[in-house]
Amino acid sequence: MAAAREIIRVGTRGSELALWQAHATEELLRAAFPDVEVVRCVIKTTGDRRTDVSLSQVAKSEGTLDKGVFTKELEIALEAGEIDVAVHSLKDVPTVLADHFCIAATLERAGVRDALVCKVEGGLAALPEGARVGTSSVRRARQLQWLRPDLQISDLRGNVPTRLKKLSDADDYDAIMLAEAGLERLGYLPNSDERLFYDVLDEQTFYPAAGQGAIGLEIRSEDAWMRAVVEAIGHSDTMLRVTAEREFLRLLDAGCHTPVGVFSALDDEVIHMSARVFPEAGGEPRLASVSGARNEPLEVAKQLFETLV
Repeated sequence: MAAAREIIRVGTRGSELALWQAHATEELLRAAFPDVEVVRCVIKTTGDRRTDVSLSQVAKSEGTLDKGVFTKELEIALEAGEIDVAVHSLKDVPTVLADHFCIAATLERAGVRDALVCKVEGGLAALPEGARVGTSSVRRARQLQWLRPDLQISDLRGNVPTRLKKLSDADDYDAIMLAEAGLERLGYLPNSDERLFYDVLDEQTFYPAAGQGAIGLEIRSEDAWMRAVVEAIGHSDTMLRVTAEREFLRLLDAGCHTPVGVFSALDDEVIHMSARVFPEAGGEPRLASVSGARNEPLEVAKQLFETLV
């Protein structure tokens, strides 16, 4: 490793969940590099600023491609040298980055599944006919409509506490969809409050997003010292799995408007992958499942792409 620096500047969004992720990263950095000062820089992104319209409309109105509505300002700060590493929920990061940026490491992954938070007990099957479900994700919306065509899907923006408050305090929604990882990290799982019921959906029934549950660490590609630093705190098995999942999205040329569910699992020397892809124009999803050598995640992702039916 090159000569050590005196300070590492960590860039993050300002939501409660983003700050939790930044704190987890900072604690690992301090433990691994006790002689380096770790400083947090909170940056407001386009997605945080524009909560008045759906995410797809934010991207269109702001001229931001893919899921860059939550990463653009962090990358501007990274490029300018104002921060050394940007901490992301990896599922919010565009599949293809500019050459001068890279996801150099990921922290150990939390749960990958989606959770249905309801006002009634019993999960998806217990929702009454025509129930109103809030989500900002086209992937979640299309899977819900596929599993329960009677449901009414409504756009829902805001951070995790805000969304839960909208569910519990108003009659606009009967249920909402959130990521298991975020609920775990903020202490909502495994316990639920007396007004809401949390049902975590099996990933083989309700396919999660690529990279869901993973914290991605983005750096300047040429910053060799910072690459070595984040690799030192990274989790190799998580990195392997998300590399395969994100490569599948890249091959699919999938953006934030494409309803895609994909997940992976490691078993000894094997990586297993499954995908469910809904056509943007509507219709039945395409499905695929493959297995391959764990040390060849890009090749396994290619096999999954070529196997879609």
